Amino acid sequence: MENKVITIACDHAGVEHKKAVIKLLKKQKIAVINHGTDSTESVDYPDFIHPVANSIEAGEAEFGVIICGSGNGVAMTANKHQNIRAAVCWTPELAELARQHNDANVISIPARFVDIKTAQEMVKVFLETEFEGGRHSRRVRKIKVEH
Repeated sequence: MENKVITIACDHAGVEHKKAVIKLLKKQKIAVINHGTDSTESVDYPDFIHPVANSIEAGEAEFGVIICGSGNGVAMTANKHQNIRAAVCWTPELAELARQHNDANVISIPARFVDIKTAQEMVKVFLETEFEGGRHSRRVRKIKVEH
């Protein structure tokens, strides 16, 4: 996993999970771009999630980790970007499938439903798993809306 750059953000519900994920990534010598928040005071998650998506689209980071209470709001926000495929995951198996079959480039973690240890394991699996391609490539190409 070395040489990867990960961009990460959360809302107020995901601060502790984000700190633990950053600790894991740094331990594995993975560079991290932290877009916040680092406070448990109530915030509007789009303010932190759009910068994650922008970092990936600009080529500054390969993958993103986004965290909120349910994982849904942050995923919806990230998925508004044309080149982002954010997957809400609550088990390592789902994280693996999101990469293998959907070529997800952002993992969305529901902090109120996943403990910190599971969140760390999901991120680890997500980053270690390769996209299978093949029949899945055709499907992934059809996700993006062309204007």
